[in-house]
Amino acid sequence: MHAAREHILKRLSSSHEPVSGDVLAAELHLSRAGVWKHIQSLRQQGAEIIARSGQGYVLNAEVFSACTLKAHLHSGVIGRDIRILDETDSTNRQAMLEAEQGASEGLVIFARHQSAGRGRLGRTWHTLPEALACSVLLRPSLPPEKVPQLSLLTAVALHEALSALAPELRIKWPNDMLHHGAKLAGILTEMRAEPGQVHAVVLGFGINLYAPADGWPADIRQPVTDLASISGTSFSRIELAASILNALDSWYRRYLEEGFAPVHKAWWQAHAASGQSVRVHDGKHYIEGIASALDEDGAMLLQTPSGTQRIVAGDLELM
Repeated sequence: MHAAREHILKRLSSSHEPVSGDVLAAELHLSRAGVWKHIQSLRQQGAEIIARSGQGYVLNAEVFSACTLKAHLHSGVIGRDIRILDETDSTNRQAMLEAEQGASEGLVIFARHQSAGRGRLGRTWHTLPEALACSVLLRPSLPPEKVPQLSLLTAVALHEALSALAPELRIKWPNDMLHHGAKLAGILTEMRAEPGQVHAVVLGFGINLYAPADGWPADIRQPVTDLASISGTSFSRIELAASILNALDSWYRRYLEEGFAPVHKAWWQAHAASGQSVRVHDGKHYIEGIASALDEDGAMLLQTPSGTQRIVAGDLELM
């Protein structure tokens, strides 16, 4: 984004009072006409900037637009390019298509509705108007076998960002966020790679913000919940999205600098079943044991009567 427009957005988003054109002009070393041109450009990009006669400019920070969201982000990799779609089949699929066409690392895609949202193991993910659906494109220099670590990183970032509104939130292996046993959010990570080299990783996640007025879809078999019901208070969708992207960016930078160890520690501390009795359905049968550790590739290690079993995929249930 143009530096002057970024300054205007951040200035307006951080002020509780109107900011005059004269003040912006002085800060940017521009004429008032120059400031007006940038205001018009921002409006064309989706920012709702209101001009109050004799007072100055005010930003409606609740408008969910790319430029308004960027005003709330820390400078970093994630969020360099933000696309907000009214509808798509799947944000993960759209992000991967963009990756194949050369999109840069840090692309973020939100969708107000997904016609074919996907969950783990080919399941359907319902994207209702009351939900937040997002996919993030990364291009890390990693071998393919380490990509599952990024899914765990995503869970840690979501846990950090959402815990302010859902303080008893827990992670459930491998990809769910639970509040008192009810699912609040899910994660789906996909990649394009060849032996020894990752070309693109898409981190997708969906969060239930509000309960549907006409009830949850009938084909949802597990307990579900929403952020508004948990928090019992109102919240800003734009500020929530920004806090998630900022947490993701912060954890991703730390991961690249320090490796997997900090992510592993944070994930295990937030996991609902660490050291607890669980059973995992691996697609064929149940395996019962103690969730004793998490492997570096995201596998769950169960301590069973016959020894330690390494579970790569499955559905975990608390006992």
